Amino acid sequence: MSTDASIADRIEIADLFTRLGRLLDDKRWDDAGSVFAEDVASHSPRSGEIRGIDQLVAFMRRAEVEGEHTQHLAVDLLVNVDGDQATASANSLVYFYREGQAPHQTSGLRLTATVVRTPAGWRFREYEVAPAWIAKN
Repeated sequence: MSTDASIADRIEIADLFTRLGRLLDDKRWDDAGSVFAEDVASHSPRSGEIRGIDQLVAFMRRAEVEGEHTQHLAVDLLVNVDGDQATASANSLVYFYREGQAPHQTSGLRLTATVVRTPAGWRFREYEVAPAWIAKN
């Protein structure tokens, strides 16, 4: 793989983390296919293990809290591309707030993922969320 292609893949995968954060912040569940593969496997203490995009979207809809908003920030991204698959990890800060108010909760997470190249672009095939800390403000 050329250096230019490798750099382009890394940028697209970084964008994938950003698009996921925006999808979660905007609660655009119908757009989940723009970041997750159909056969995605998701792991977190909150949801346990979920397999398949339909089950993941159903969980995200059930987990909504009326009037609560989030702001997701993914930083310190590490990506290792191997052909049409890559492993990636990032630290994430999530702010939970109500409209016009300061955050009432903040969390620090470690995100780890396997991403795959699909005809529509890079998508999360396996995604794990591990909380590092949670602060009630």
